[in-house]
Amino acid sequence: MRQVRRAHERGHGQHGWLDARHTFSFADYHDPRQHNFRVLRVMNEDRVAPANGFPFHAHRDMEIVTYILEGELEHRDSLGNGSILRAGEFQRMSAGTGVEHSEFNPSKTEPVHLYQIWLFPERKGLTPEYEQKRFPDNELQGRLRLVVDPTGAEGAMTIHQNARIYLGRLADGNRIVHPLGPDRHAWAQVLRGAVEFDDTQLRAGDGLAVSDEPLLRIVAREPAEVLLFDLP
Repeated sequence: MRQVRRAHERGHGQHGWLDARHTFSFADYHDPRQHNFRVLRVMNEDRVAPANGFPFHAHRDMEIVTYILEGELEHRDSLGNGSILRAGEFQRMSAGTGVEHSEFNPSKTEPVHLYQIWLFPERKGLTPEYEQKRFPDNELQGRLRLVVDPTGAEGAMTIHQNARIYLGRLADGNRIVHPLGPDRHAWAQVLRGAVEFDDTQLRAGDGLAVSDEPLLRIVAREPAEVLLFDLP
């Protein structure tokens, strides 16, 4: 079973300093048909204007993953972390019992383009954690590289949920087969370019939910970047 979520169907929030596209219900955007997919709760594509950002605010009981496509983002939190995330880097934060953080675009001239992703944790009341990582470019080319895993396998960032996240950067014509185990589901999010999942065509901003299928066949129809979520 497959369900496509087209880029233009997403919720849209335009706040001057922030242009946000919401795959699932978020903030002022509410669609009872699009609340989550399995343990995947939020899929936001954000563009933050120069010298602007999210002021300190609180989260709890959520696994939060951020990926920077373009620009830079300055992170600070109540755990004492402070760092700059640059294009191609991931951030993972377990909000757990509660954490406050801010995310700010430090550039005076360039916007930052990012995806903010939330997943439900395996249980509530976890100890908050922070992690930041860049994966070598050569490990992402022409394949799906594991970037988030509950055990940290293959040098991936860890997550408190039985979910795995893969990132792939594909040249035109690259082909990938990803098997899905029993009772596993997938969400594919196209970040750039165009790909085909069997006969399903997807372009940047499109998402695809997959259930009750043993594997996914992915073909890049132009240079592309894709996030794939393997979910319980």
